[in-house]
Amino acid sequence: MARAVSTRHKTIVTILAWSIGFLIFFPILWTVLTSFKTEAEAVASPPSFLNFSWTLENYTEVQSRSNYARHFYNSVVISVGSTLLGLLIAIPAAWSMAFVPTRRTKDILMWMLSTKMLPPVGVLIPIYLIFRDTGLLDSVPGLVVVLTLINLPIIVWMLYTYFKEIPGEILEAARMDGATLWSEIIHVLTPMAVPGIASTLLLNIILAWNEAFWTLNLTAANAAPLTAFIASYSSPEGLFYAKLSAASTMAIAPILIMGWFSQKQLVRGLTFGAVK
Repeated sequence: MARAVSTRHKTIVTILAWSIGFLIFFPILWTVLTSFKTEAEAVASPPSFLNFSWTLENYTEVQSRSNYARHFYNSVVISVGSTLLGLLIAIPAAWSMAFVPTRRTKDILMWMLSTKMLPPVGVLIPIYLIFRDTGLLDSVPGLVVVLTLINLPIIVWMLYTYFKEIPGEILEAARMDGATLWSEIIHVLTPMAVPGIASTLLLNIILAWNEAFWTLNLTAANAAPLTAFIASYSSPEGLFYAKLSAASTMAIAPILIMGWFSQKQLVRGLTFGAVK
């Protein structure tokens, strides 16, 4: 009887998990399917799921109208650059908070996290003016700096959580053997926290890749990433759903592929220290 109940419970949980997964994935699937429709079929009512005229016309027109390679290059440089710069700042900061805490450490962490609750539009004007006056407007270095600052609280929080799981005695032993501060961080702490650092890196690349607010407001043409590439298919004449879906598919495909191949590392890092 107990075994039957357990089997039924597992079946229900499995069905529920697959249902939730399908609901999350369905918008992506629908976007991909719409990208192969004509504009008339994309707005047809009722919509067709598979029974439509498959065409590559939208992808051809998107490629001829926009420089996809340049937008892709900008997205890679901005997302990877902001993540690496964030890690360079966050690893020493998280080390300090995890192994040399003060009475204000928790307050600082909460303050850093609270900055993520600030509406971005609230600081858009001062940042825009600063970027205009310093020549960082519509530049890749400018977006790298902005996205680094935006995601830095998340990077610090994640690394702080991972570092807290590492026994402090190991670092003390390294100091007794003559390790300097940077040697301790680079040669002792960092290798032990590789799963956590890797998952932090992957997650923040995804966050930077998907950032739209700042990339649309601080760029025009030179530093425009794939989020601006998608937005260019929304015009005063209306939305071209099929072409917009093709542009969206081309923009999300690289990050989806990266997420698929790195999912084990991402899950391993997110559960790092969960079981001792």
